[in-house]
Amino acid sequence: MATNFPTSLDTLTNPSATDTLDSPPHDEQHADANDAIEALQAKVGVDSSAVTTSLDYKVANLESRPVETKTASYTLVAADVNKRIVMNNAGATTITVNDGVFAAGDTVWIHNIGAGTTTVTAGTATVNTAGSLDVGQWEGGSLYFTSASSAIFFRGGGAGITADFLVIGGGGGGSAGDGPSGGAAGGAGAGGYRNSFNSEASGGGASAESSLTLAKNITYPIIVGAGGAGGSGLPMALGAPGTISQFAWVTSSGGGLGGPQDAPNAGTALNGGSGGGAGGNQSLSGTGGQGITGQGYGGGDGGIGAADAGAGGGGAGAVGATTTNDNGGNGGAGVASTITGSSVTRAGGGGGGPRPGQGGTAGAGGAGGGGAGGTTSAAGNGTVNTGSGGGGGAGDTNVGSDYSDGGNGGSGVVIFRVPDTVTVTMSAGVTYTEDTATASGFNIVEVTATSTVSETVTFS
Repeated sequence: MATNFPTSLDTLTNPSATDTLDSPPHDEQHADANDAIEALQAKVGVDSSAVTTSLDYKVANLESRPVETKTASYTLVAADVNKRIVMNNAGATTITVNDGVFAAGDTVWIHNIGAGTTTVTAGTATVNTAGSLDVGQWEGGSLYFTSASSAIFFRGGGAGITADFLVIGGGGGGSAGDGPSGGAAGGAGAGGYRNSFNSEASGGGASAESSLTLAKNITYPIIVGAGGAGGSGLPMALGAPGTISQFAWVTSSGGGLGGPQDAPNAGTALNGGSGGGAGGNQSLSGTGGQGITGQGYGGGDGGIGAADAGAGGGGAGAVGATTTNDNGGNGGAGVASTITGSSVTRAGGGGGGPRPGQGGTAGAGGAGGGGAGGTTSAAGNGTVNTGSGGGGGAGDTNVGSDYSDGGNGGSGVVIFRVPDTVTVTMSAGVTYTEDTATASGFNIVEVTATSTVSETVTFS
């Protein structure tokens, strides 16, 4: 009897203790057992089997799921069973499914990373689906065969959504100048600047980061950092540091506050995404705050003695300037990005406060929105949604009320870019805009405010 396995199970006769060797025939029993063993071995397969119907081959392919990338229209072949067929073409492509190539239970994964739509097309086979057979960029699904001539396409379970981002923390606030001693405050540092778009720079001279791969129907945190308040109302009133911005797991720190004339630590500013500029001091030279690696630069050092003006705060693109004579140092420049479709510079450092009664001039705010140092009036504020630092207040015993207030830091911003086939859902406390017209095939989302630190974004 030839074995029926694996098409169906064999029915083998077991001899009893009283049977003779020829009932059933002994040679036939050995032949039947050998046939069944050989059929089992063929079904299981040897180690590293290349036989596509063997269990060893199928299990190995399920564990590793080999990838075949195609840049043109393609017709599936038997060797594609359990593989991931990745389509990558800027134009439209097709994947053709023919009869008699696969067996019932076989599966082929299809996924499209190209800008052009891929259409799963029935050649001589039948392909059924509950949705569309058109597979857009970053979409995919599994093709499951119910027979050699019929398959079902199940959409979903893609490899993830690719998102580029620009995340900038809130800028720091500048401190107020000092009237009695004449020392001026340093400009504040810009918020941390992290970018993944188009190989453009991140802050502090760092290269662009890798794009994010996000899952559908998962909530991710989103926060727009507030700018720090400038010091006001009293000589040497401290500014406040900026607060963090966040998109998914990408976090950018707030900018460091600008140092006052004396405290803390005799004019020393605070560290941050970009560091604050040091305040001037009549006896000690203050030190600028440090920036965070990959986010921004440090602030400038302050003056000493008669030249006790404030230094510039650090920007995402440059160190804040030190003081010269009675002049405040300029804020460090920001960094430009085209993620919104046009080049915009953000995250400039605040300018340092001068000693105007001694002929000193205020430090200019860094390019990208940094606030200028104060004179007889309050220092300039950092521009909102740029993460720029506020300017430092002036200090001079010969000018008006003898000091001026520091400027407020500018709020941060979160900008991300995802395929326009993706639906973006924000929690109630998020203020944002969506732009699907500027970049074909993409949705550019700019988040300008979040009400709480518990706001979220979901993709579907």
